[in-house]
Formats: sequence, structure tokens, C-alpha cells
Amino acid sequence: MTRFLFHRLWQSALVLGLMSFAVYSLIGLMPGDPVDLMITADPKITAEDTARLRELYGLNKSIFERYGNWLAAALSGDFGYSRLHAKPVMQVIVPALGNTVTLLGLSFALALAIALPAGIAAAYRPYSKTDYAINLAAFAGISVPPFWLALMLIIVFAVIFGVLPAGGLGTLGETGVPGGIWQNARYLVLPVASLTIASIGGHTRYMRAAMIETLRQDYIRTARATGAGEVRVVFGHALRNALIPVVTIIALDFGYLFSGALITETIFAWPGMGRLIYDAIMGNDFNLALVALLLATLLTLAGNFLADVAYVWLDPRISFRGAER
Repeated sequence: MTRFLFHRLWQSALVLGLMSFAVYSLIGLMPGDPVDLMITADPKITAEDTARLRELYGLNKSIFERYGNWLAAALSGDFGYSRLHAKPVMQVIVPALGNTVTLLGLSFALALAIALPAGIAAAYRPYSKTDYAINLAAFAGISVPPFWLALMLIIVFAVIFGVLPAGGLGTLGETGVPGGIWQNARYLVLPVASLTIASIGGHTRYMRAAMIETLRQDYIRTARATGAGEVRVVFGHALRNALIPVVTIIALDFGYLFSGALITETIFAWPGMGRLIYDAIMGNDFNLALVALLLATLLTLAGNFLADVAYVWLDPRISFRGAER
């Protein structure tokens, strides 16, 4: 097991290193480096000043030298400063990451809590009225554009009824007044509902397909023939095996939890990672965009690593020893 974990961690580090160079190179190809922005802001800068600034910032060096300098600084904990926010990069990313984890974590957990039981119920009696109703709701959720759904929720609950805020972020920590917790949580209701409705359908369909396939297996017929109850057959034998492909989908969504939902965060004015990355790229904030994208990559790799561990827990036939050969 130790060898397998070390091997996977080494692979993840290699992928992260390659991605860091790829992202750094692509961002470096973007028009408008920091010196160009300074020239635009102050046309009186001479050619000598421009050359001196490029040498000061290391922009006169090759991409490999610049990447090496950035990597050495990053490994020592120095990720540079954000040009847009005039702060160290990590001081900008940490609050936005916390907001994104709160928003997407709640919606993700709520979507799974609804989608997995719904998929099991639909698969247990396929092509029944229950199955058709769940499939209809799932297809409706998949088909509705997220931006349209978000706008409709704002129009209905914020404009027409006026019971929920249209967007923004509550002042966290001001819970000393009566109803303070609700006053903060109410800002989450509409964006969480929008993201949850948009993701329930896909997870329900994955769970339904996996359960139908599993319930047709020979060992399920054997379990029923030996007199096992339906609850034990479904939840004790079928569910754990059916969750294996679903766990793969969940692992792929893990990185999405930390990279943000740009459309939803923009519509609801939620200061999360999606808006942060978009603003950093559009504002030529190279350091901020680079670190934010690499953080999303790192957490996606972490999700895939946790999925491998979950496979062994779900299916005893899978072992780390087989992967070590």
C-alpha cells in the first residue's frame, strides 16, 4: 500500500509540475506584460526606462529561466503579489477559496443527498411510473441552462416576492443579533439552489444506470435465491459496487468545487474562485491567475487520489497490491 501511495503521489507531483509549466507558458504568451501596462499608464517612460524595468522584472530572460525563478520562489512559499489587489497572492486566494468551498460544497452535498437516493429508487423499479417521473425531473434539470435558472430564481424570489437577496455576500460573524445566522445564510439560498438543481440530474442518471447494471448481475440473483431481504440485497450487495463508477464522476467534480462556478458567481455577485480567476486573466494579473489555476489542478489530482482509495473500500476485490505489480 505504501508503495502504491508513493507512486500515485509521485505521478500527481509530475502532472502538477508539467501543468505549472504549461500554464506559466500560456499566461506568458498573453499580450500585455507588467511593463507594457506601465507604459500604457505613463507614456513618458523612455526606452531606457523600459529596458531597465524589463531587466528588473526578469522579462528579458527566456521562458525557461523565468519559470525556473518562479518555481524556486514558489517552492519557498513566495507566490508573488497580485497586481489588481496589491496584496500577496495567497491573501487574495484564501478568502475567495473559502467562499467557493462554502457555496459549491453545500450545493454538491445537497445534490448528492437527493440524487443518489433518487437514482436508487429509479433503478429498483425501472420503467415504472416512479422511474419515468425521476427521469423526467433529471432531464429537466440537465436541460435548463444554469444562467437562465439563476435569473429566474432572482426574478421570482428576490424581485416578485422579495424574500431573498438577489446576490452578494452576508457579513459573516455578525450573529449576535436575533436572526443573525439566517441573515447571513439567506445569501446562500438562491446560488446553492441554482447549482443544486443544475447538478442533480446528471448524478441521478449516473446512479440509476450503475444500479440497473449491478442489479442484473448473477451475484444479486444468488443473494436473492439464498433468501436475503431486498434491503440487504440493494444496500448491502448492489449499492457498494454501483458506487464505483459514480465515485469516478464525483472525483472529477472535486476539482470543480475549488475552481468555482463563473456564471453563477457572476450572476449572484458571489466573490469566489470562478470570478477571481476570470478577473485575474482579464486584468493581466499573471501571478494570481497562475496560482489559482494550479490550485484547482492540485485539488483535482487530490480528488482522483481519494477516488482510488475509495475504490478499495467499496470493492474488496480491488487491492493496492494488484496495482503495485
